[in-house]
Amino acid sequence: MPTNAPLNRKLRMGLIGGGQGAFIGRVHATAAVLDNRAALVAGALSSDPARSKASAADYDIPTERAYGSYKEMAEVEAKRADKVDFVSVATPNHTHYEIAKTFVEAGYNVICDKPLTFDLEQAEELLKVVEKSGVVFAVTHNYTGYPLVRQAREMVLNGDLGEINAVRSNYIQGWLRTRLESSDQKQAKWRTDPKQSGIAGCFGDIGTHAYNLGRFVTGLLPKEISCSLKVFEEGRALDDYGVALVRFENGALATVTASQISHGRENDLFIEVDGTKGAIEWHQEEPNKLIVRKNGEPHKLYTRNGGPYLGAAHGASVRLPSGHPEAFFEAFANVYNTAYDAMVKRANGEKFETTNTVYPNIYDGVEGMLFITKCVESSKANGGWIPFRHPKSRK
Repeated sequence: MPTNAPLNRKLRMGLIGGGQGAFIGRVHATAAVLDNRAALVAGALSSDPARSKASAADYDIPTERAYGSYKEMAEVEAKRADKVDFVSVATPNHTHYEIAKTFVEAGYNVICDKPLTFDLEQAEELLKVVEKSGVVFAVTHNYTGYPLVRQAREMVLNGDLGEINAVRSNYIQGWLRTRLESSDQKQAKWRTDPKQSGIAGCFGDIGTHAYNLGRFVTGLLPKEISCSLKVFEEGRALDDYGVALVRFENGALATVTASQISHGRENDLFIEVDGTKGAIEWHQEEPNKLIVRKNGEPHKLYTRNGGPYLGAAHGASVRLPSGHPEAFFEAFANVYNTAYDAMVKRANGEKFETTNTVYPNIYDGVEGMLFITKCVESSKANGGWIPFRHPKSRK
């Protein structure tokens, strides 16, 4: 269970997005309050003012704090003695920048869904605003919150696997095998629309998760990238399949594969890491198991909360005894919890880490946008190798 930093009250949360028919907004709201460290007290839940206010009851948001727009929310909340401490942005990609910028400039902490912004230019501008403001800014690459993912990272950084040679990170889905967006299905419609999703479809939506997972677990810094993106469903505007090859500064290679057209696949995010001393494998659909392999030894199965062989990073991320599965909501909540620790320090006037954080931060968000941009650029150049390293990338 995460250690709660001292605070004499709960953090006050505002939610942007998550109105009726939404998916990820409800996930944010559930994860944010899971450990009783925050309370959802305000929201602008839809771009439609009437729908926004009508959705408030679904979250027990008081009528007077159910706003018709995020701009109204920022303005009115600023005048309250009990204003929100942070806002969670759970809206389509093209709205992230203006929403996040509005609240950051007003001094609010922000937890933003990924990808960070609509394009790289917006991401770089938002980074400047965040650095100037001194707020806590987290990005919900939520898969970094799984206990055994954090265990894997600790093992890599401790040298248990030796020097890392290869990483294979994949996110395979099948829900867009047909033109689901043509039936006006909300989730498919905006994700396949370049005006809302940006320059990438599948790779922007889930390829960023796969890439981020490899970066988080290994801490390796990228050097170059080659990518091939493909639209297999005729008439679709954005990629629904892609493969990228990344060269890291230490000489290691990584492959990132993302698909939304693979029959029967749901949310199959998985990673394999090969080192000179050993290898690991983890699957998001079976998140409470981590496979550890070494030549000449039986394969080892690490289970969540399974014994003293597990490290501190894992221990700080679990809530239940072994054998009681923890999964998506709890991992999401772990991102929130580590961001809360920084928010509490900020509220108390204490210094807090902004770059090398446990939770994904603004720098990870910018690197994710750089990843998307370089993948599209390389794919247009028939998979040509392109320099790939943000000057502020963190290990």
